[in-house]
Amino acid sequence: MTSTAVPQVWRPSGARTVALDALLPLPRGVVPSDIPPLVWPAKDPGDVLDYALDATAALAGDTTDRVATVAVTLVPNASSADLQLGNIVADGAVAVIWLSGGQAGTVYSVQVSLSTLNGRTIGRTVLLPVQEMAAVAPPAGVLTTDAGAIVTDQNGNPILVGA
Repeated sequence: MTSTAVPQVWRPSGARTVALDALLPLPRGVVPSDIPPLVWPAKDPGDVLDYALDATAALAGDTTDRVATVAVTLVPNASSADLQLGNIVADGAVAVIWLSGGQAGTVYSVQVSLSTLNGRTIGRTVLLPVQEMAAVAPPAGVLTTDAGAIVTDQNGNPILVGA
């Protein structure tokens, strides 16, 4: 039997898509205080996932416009252990950013600037919390070392405290 990789049709995950509301008509210099920040669902440091920013509402009324360029800044970005930027792609009014890494317990600010074919520029910051989700906590009553490793018997079974 031979296994062959086959081409796939890729679509960004709707679970990690943040949609912009229509642009608010506010006087210059006024910042609305009641608009909640944009937030993507948390990721594990080991995840490599696609995160989308949907600007459809901001481009409403112009069916010819779509995302032409995307600039991304990650904050903080002080070390190689911080969040890392991968591929950036666009599909119409949706910008898709691939992100990996990150330090558990850190909330990153992903600053995105979209430019469109018709000359619009839209800038937004989306928060991305990074949490340790892949690690499994040891069961209650299990003997562990000072480093947190589970102590097992000769058969690989965890040793219970008081057993």
